[in-house]
Amino acid sequence: MTAKQTVTDVLIVGAGPTGLLLAGDLAAAGVRVTVLEKRDTESNLTRAFAVHARSLELLDARGLADDLIATGRPLTSLRLFDRLRVDLGQLPSRFPFVLITPQYHTERLLQERALKAGATLLRGAEVVALRQDAEGVTVETLPRARTGEAAADGATETHRATYVVGADGVHSTVRDLLGIPFPGESVVNSVVLADVRLDRAPDELITVGANESGFAFLAPFGDGWFRVIAWDRAEQHPDGTAPSLDRIAELTRDALGEDYGLHDARWSSTFHSDERQVPNYRSGRVFLAGDAAHCHSPAGGQGMNTGLQDAANLSWKLAAAVRGRATDALLDTYQTERHPVGKAVLRTSGALIRLALAQSAPTRALRGALTSLADHLDVVAERGARTVSGIGIRYPAPKDAHPLAGRRVPDLRLTALEQAREGEPDAPERLYEALRAGTFVLVSNDQQPAAEPWAGRLLTVAPADPHGKLRDTVLLVRPDGYAAWAAVDPGRGELRAALTQWLGGADED
Repeated sequence: MTAKQTVTDVLIVGAGPTGLLLAGDLAAAGVRVTVLEKRDTESNLTRAFAVHARSLELLDARGLADDLIATGRPLTSLRLFDRLRVDLGQLPSRFPFVLITPQYHTERLLQERALKAGATLLRGAEVVALRQDAEGVTVETLPRARTGEAAADGATETHRATYVVGADGVHSTVRDLLGIPFPGESVVNSVVLADVRLDRAPDELITVGANESGFAFLAPFGDGWFRVIAWDRAEQHPDGTAPSLDRIAELTRDALGEDYGLHDARWSSTFHSDERQVPNYRSGRVFLAGDAAHCHSPAGGQGMNTGLQDAANLSWKLAAAVRGRATDALLDTYQTERHPVGKAVLRTSGALIRLALAQSAPTRALRGALTSLADHLDVVAERGARTVSGIGIRYPAPKDAHPLAGRRVPDLRLTALEQAREGEPDAPERLYEALRAGTFVLVSNDQQPAAEPWAGRLLTVAPADPHGKLRDTVLLVRPDGYAAWAAVDPGRGELRAALTQWLGGADED
């Protein structure tokens, strides 16, 4: 027996940061979107504390970065080993730091944006079945209890959508129902998590330490509570085991070399950290994003950030597909662009955690050599900062493409928009303000008239310095802030061909 059926354009399973950013983008684009979340209530459990520069840029393009920054504290360098620091202060970004703030602040802002834009969020909706056909996808959930009424026994709720995105985490039900393998291995078992108070706060914002026995990590919530992550290689406990406060304090003291006076643990548990990635992020009309597609060690704090960037890459492509302006080829670029990024994050975070937990003499010697090398080679340190922060990510481009194609576009200063959005009389002064429209942006000194037939799908702007690096370059920026196409002094026909390729036929055609 079926209790209820809902119909939508895109169905997202999972209301974490990845699913909520995706939902907000789609709803803002006028796409009907429903989010199914298994949890009945919002959770203050957080494993992520780091929001890197590229993620802050994407949040800036959604008008959320400044509000999120107000909830945390910026950190301009990361200490990975005893002497190895990754300097983020020189990043070519408006956000040359990593923001330390609990994940639930990011979720709150993204949820508020999604709901305000018109997304529907259904909590207590546990997915139990998924079927797809040539026209769409049908998802069944267990009945949800509603205020003042009981769900019918044995009934399910049915949800029909054109596309489905599984953003439901490491233990993804969507991935399991599709039968998609999740190959990989456990990197660290029996990792301790706890929220505690301290008699004395550490001198550094993020405190990390490791020795031959294990490691420990301390990060502030900002309200007097601290998150502890600790591990001892000699201890193995089942996931969910609650260690004693005395044992947590001992693990932390041994790894950090100092006693900060841990007390009043409000919660503790254990978990294991895996390195896994699905071979394909797409199966027909169903996509996987965030931890459902890839998971890795917490080293470098790249997990949530990679998921947010998955969502930003996928959202505008799905919106175009729903409108009938995208082919399967565009949807397939989600795999070709994001799978290599996920693989690189697994490789980077895996190398960091293995070096940090090095037990053999040769590996410890390698760690020392790398530390000394990075201390003396600015190029190595800069490359590390760009990798961890996400600033250095670029996507594949045709061999004959302009060098900017596929690259992240920095936050260019702009002159007035020729076509300002209705209700926003003040023209954006920066590229990432212009990207808040959720459309492509054309940066050009003199090609605005040629783009007029795409005015409803494109914002045209001019660089604030018409004689600068982009003097003769016309740049088409994707909604996710990457260069779709660029050319030096292109003809009208060349520009129109590029706009047709990326945005579909002109409105006048």
